[in-house]
Amino acid sequence: MANPVLMPKQGITVESCILTKWNVKVGDTVKVGDVLFSFETDKSSIDYNAEAEGEILALLCEEGDEVPVLSPVAVIGKKGEDISAFKAGGEAPKAEEVAAAPAAQTAAPAAKVIPADIKATPVNMPKSGITVESCILTKIGVKVGDKVNKGDNIFSYETDKSSFDLESEAEGEVLAIFFAEGDEVPVGACVMAIGEHGVDASCFAPNGSAPKAEEVKAAPAPAKETAAPAKETAPSAAKTDNGRIFASPRAKNLAEKLGVDLSTATPTGPNGRIIERDVREASVNPKTAIAPAKETALVSKAESADVKAFKDEKMSNIRKVIAKNMVMSLSTMAQLTHTLSFDCTNVMEFRKYLKDNAEKLKLPNITVNNIIVFAVSRVLKNHRDLNANLINGDTMRYFEHTNIGIATDTPRGLLVPTLFGADLMSLSEIAAKSKKLSSDAIDGKLSPDLLTGGSFTVSNVGTMGIESFTPVVNPPQTGILGVNTLETRVKLGKNGEIIPYTAMSLSLSYDHRALDGAPASRFLKELKDYLENFSFNLLADSKCI
Repeated sequence: MANPVLMPKQGITVESCILTKWNVKVGDTVKVGDVLFSFETDKSSIDYNAEAEGEILALLCEEGDEVPVLSPVAVIGKKGEDISAFKAGGEAPKAEEVAAAPAAQTAAPAAKVIPADIKATPVNMPKSGITVESCILTKIGVKVGDKVNKGDNIFSYETDKSSFDLESEAEGEVLAIFFAEGDEVPVGACVMAIGEHGVDASCFAPNGSAPKAEEVKAAPAPAKETAAPAKETAPSAAKTDNGRIFASPRAKNLAEKLGVDLSTATPTGPNGRIIERDVREASVNPKTAIAPAKETALVSKAESADVKAFKDEKMSNIRKVIAKNMVMSLSTMAQLTHTLSFDCTNVMEFRKYLKDNAEKLKLPNITVNNIIVFAVSRVLKNHRDLNANLINGDTMRYFEHTNIGIATDTPRGLLVPTLFGADLMSLSEIAAKSKKLSSDAIDGKLSPDLLTGGSFTVSNVGTMGIESFTPVVNPPQTGILGVNTLETRVKLGKNGEIIPYTAMSLSLSYDHRALDGAPASRFLKELKDYLENFSFNLLADSKCI
């Protein structure tokens, strides 16, 4: 008989855990004591050892999922055993369905039955990245009844990092649209159906959600348009019978740090529970706001309605994510910034040499920022506390290589694609790959998987004339380097003469929880020395140009 593997209950107050890593895959044979997966509570990281032997028949959760305790995460049994009971409705049965449940609990919904001969194709929300669970449907480019061909753009969507257009892989008529612009759609959910005129596509409607106003059966005669139903009011915070708010411990901890009232958060977690993302949403987008008092005083002509006119616009999904990350970074870290300048003469002379000989040496365009990134990738390896992530406030993750985040200004906001293994690249490789990452980020073509995993970030605003600034650390990283503008300064020569030179200042922000001021200063000092003798250090590097 197949056995479910349940998420353990670690402590009385723990209601859910994050499944951080799978150590097995479907089809693997396991023995008692083998490590199946790793998971985190809000306090610690733990490995789960198998309590049964057999074959892994199913994995019911993905890495990064927040899983309620005592909910099945995998199934172990004999090869070929029926595991349909664990996949009813496409979902893993909850703890209430495995343990003896109160009578009030209801069974999981039955899976949708799709007729085998239906002449229609579902268009599902793509999964753009391993950790992406849902996307915002930003624009629908078609309406019910439109004819579409393969390659036509049918809708646009956003993850928390990038924007994408979806091209149709089918041709025919748009039979139904199940979501509206602005909806958050789970990955894999059917957004619309395309097929032959007159086909009933209602079987593709996502379970548990009513069709939107755009969902209309194609009919031979044009149907009269009906008014769209009013959008449902967002659910309020889930409460138990005794009035206690139903939220995960991680959500409660974050709410306390950010000063968020849990009653203002909209629950999106399992069984209507408030989870971390709901608290972050409530921190930057509260459901209630105090209406401004009406003005009663008389105004002059200069203060007329035209002068005071304004326009309210909703922030984009990416902008809201940036806001959440910045608030979380500044409210949860002990951040400090050091600034130091260096003589940029050698860097500028060497860059001029490369530019003048680019055609002969077959080099890409190498910028000052590429040179900074190259130097950082080498020096950072000697300062492991800055080439690291601070996990859950109590665990340091040290990286073997330098994975440099390149802060990039895009039409949708600040994105930070990761240049993995920068310490293994030549200067030309860093220049070419940095340009490709930034270009893809600006065009909205970057995979979300390239927006995570960084060990350190470089942010250059010096091209806009900024002389000094305080960059904000990108959590869970422990440091970020701000690159400032080039300046002409003077110094005294050996004989007291005044010598002009080109200088640049570097601003290092770091997490004081992970390292102190002395090691942070040593990193900046070593980076300064490396850059002031850049041509020598580059030619001594095994990768070189």
